[in-house]
Amino acid sequence: MKRQAPIQRSPVDRISYRFRQFAHIEGVSGMLLVGATLLALVWANSPWSASYFALIHLPIRLDVGNFTLNEPLVLWINDALMAVFFFVVGLELKREILIGELSSFRKAILPALAAVGGMVFPVFIFWSLNRTHPAALEGWAIPMATDIAFAVGVLSLVGRRVPLSLVVFLTALAIVDDIGAILVIAMVYTEQIHWTMLLIGLALVGVLALYARLGGRWVILYLALGGGVWLAIFLSGVHATIAGVLVALTIPVRTKMDVRDFSDWIHHLLDRFDADIGDEDQMIPTRAQRAVLTEISQAVELVDSPLHRLEHLLHPWVAFLVMPAFALANAGVFVNSSLLRALFSPLTLGIFLGLVVGKPLGVLLATWVGVRLKLGKLPEGVVWRHILGAGVLAGMGFTMSIFITTLAFSEGGGHVYRWGGKLASAVWATVDPATMADLSKLAILIASTVAGVVGYLLLRRAPTSVADEDWLAMPPSDRKS
Repeated sequence: MKRQAPIQRSPVDRISYRFRQFAHIEGVSGMLLVGATLLALVWANSPWSASYFALIHLPIRLDVGNFTLNEPLVLWINDALMAVFFFVVGLELKREILIGELSSFRKAILPALAAVGGMVFPVFIFWSLNRTHPAALEGWAIPMATDIAFAVGVLSLVGRRVPLSLVVFLTALAIVDDIGAILVIAMVYTEQIHWTMLLIGLALVGVLALYARLGGRWVILYLALGGGVWLAIFLSGVHATIAGVLVALTIPVRTKMDVRDFSDWIHHLLDRFDADIGDEDQMIPTRAQRAVLTEISQAVELVDSPLHRLEHLLHPWVAFLVMPAFALANAGVFVNSSLLRALFSPLTLGIFLGLVVGKPLGVLLATWVGVRLKLGKLPEGVVWRHILGAGVLAGMGFTMSIFITTLAFSEGGGHVYRWGGKLASAVWATVDPATMADLSKLAILIASTVAGVVGYLLLRRAPTSVADEDWLAMPPSDRKS
């Protein structure tokens, strides 16, 4: 007979427990992203649109001694809040490489090949349509991205027809995809580097790495020095979100105590705790029992890693605050007649076809090549229709694609941009970066919607898979095949 915990959960306890489960489902994050995106689009095209653009361009000033940062709200979100997002991405990346689905060649090869194929094909399609348009080519990396929150959100709608192994495959694919996006952001979308500040930032990363090497596990120190890394990288000219990844890679993933030793030690401590229980009803622990409780809390900390603690701590904040705030600040496109006339420009077609056609084609062909060369085999319970469906869902670029758009078409003067072909609405047009950014965002939103619907329909009709566990209730770090 299963023993029940000797406590009565209050309604608040039960609600908070459900909320913690709720917070670990990327599908919920996807729904929030959809809501924030729709709100931004409606607000930006409503009679109150002026208030939307006034809000996102509201200047916010930070003064620290003689140092001043004065940036609009949208840049604080894109440079500071998104650094937290990339920090969590970096934690997931390190976990998957060291102990997860990318920890061995056999596990990593197929999703890695699929991710590379899913990056190369969209870029080729975009380049082939925009190769004569230098201004548009600035956005060549836009269609190579995948938004895992949206993808898993659609998988959650499909339900138990989706095998857990496909979720693991798509998650690993998205992690490799994120590596590609991070490298592109670091190497391509950096115009000028201030080497002194960059060296200071890297030196602080080195300090964190040394602290981790010496066994340091104080999370507050990692976060405090991480703030210094962010500021130095921000001032160096390299995009500040890279700081989040660099700091995340220094966080220890190994534990100080293995689970067997933990179990033995906890049993020993509980025996000591029980030995001090009196005959009468006892509501308050004795001094000896409080000492045991302290040792138990220390053991719990040692059996868990700082990386896992930070990942579980920050995941709800990223899902419920950072990503919706990013969508709200960046998805508000004012759709006017000139924007609609340019909807069939090579820029928008390159993004749309790259995400909707290039992504699934690249994922499917690269996976097929890997299987044919016997580098790996399809995950258990997964058929080729599942791989095609996952490839289509990988075309939901949304967050990362919009983020790259903000970098590609951020500042500068007007660009002379020629749209050619029968579908063109104009022969010559002078398009400023803001307009190109709006065109790109519109193409991303349309492509992500189409990819989500088509991917859902493909997987909805795929062979039924009865999962052993309800993977939707699992935190991302616990989803193992």
